[in-house]
Amino acid sequence: MRIGIIGAIIIFLAVGVFAHAETVELTTAAQTANPSRAEAITHEGFNNTIGQTFVYIKPGSFLMGSPPEESNRSADEQQHRVTLTKGFYLQTTEVTQGQWRLVMEKNPAHFQGCGDLCPVESVSWDDVQKFLDILNQRPGTHKYRLPTEAEWEYAARAGTTGPFAGNSVDSMGWHRDNSGNMTHTVGMKSPNGWGLYDMHGNVSEWVHDWYGDYPSGSTVDPAGPSRGFYRVDRGGGWDMPSFGCRSAQRTINSPGGISSTLGFRLVAVDLSEN
Repeated sequence: MRIGIIGAIIIFLAVGVFAHAETVELTTAAQTANPSRAEAITHEGFNNTIGQTFVYIKPGSFLMGSPPEESNRSADEQQHRVTLTKGFYLQTTEVTQGQWRLVMEKNPAHFQGCGDLCPVESVSWDDVQKFLDILNQRPGTHKYRLPTEAEWEYAARAGTTGPFAGNSVDSMGWHRDNSGNMTHTVGMKSPNGWGLYDMHGNVSEWVHDWYGDYPSGSTVDPAGPSRGFYRVDRGGGWDMPSFGCRSAQRTINSPGGISSTLGFRLVAVDLSEN
């Protein structure tokens, strides 16, 4: 078992999504600028009222975990078949400091000097639940939650089977060897095939699940154990070696633990589960 370190955005993030046969497109800037359509939905994605962009991740099946021959894998990455029967809308970047401040009216980040477009960090899993409670009470918004561990890895892989969802981890993520020991503005590296940024590095990301062993066989729509001691976070952060940012890498923290290398991104609930 590998344990990780315990430790507004009003301007829309104008970062283009690279072309890909399976890549979705975002809603137009005109839709974003019109408050009456700020959360207008297409099958491809939407922008919400606090500047978050979401893309649709279609349902499918994949091998979760890593094969025995993958370098630097951990024993808790037992490979198994997972089927997700429902598509879901996932935030294209990590939640930023500016987005957190718009909801919580304060900024807990260690790297505040990085700016409002950098990922919020130094937030616990419990803190994220408070953020969600307040965000979900805002008028005119959809409802949100953390992705499950399976949803996160499925989205991170975007149909790939290797350690990273691209040819080079340096092109896709900030890690110990290229980060300068700090976080960076979200969306500056290359996205994966579904238009998701910083799935490798920058900050590790809380997911919904309690930590536990993977099932030995195939599973459908897993949501993790019903109870536990630690919550899972995924993706690795600015302080991790590059292999710690692999698609299959699992790290864990106490639900109340905080770290300057630990943040999150969201799933839109009432779109993905209806």
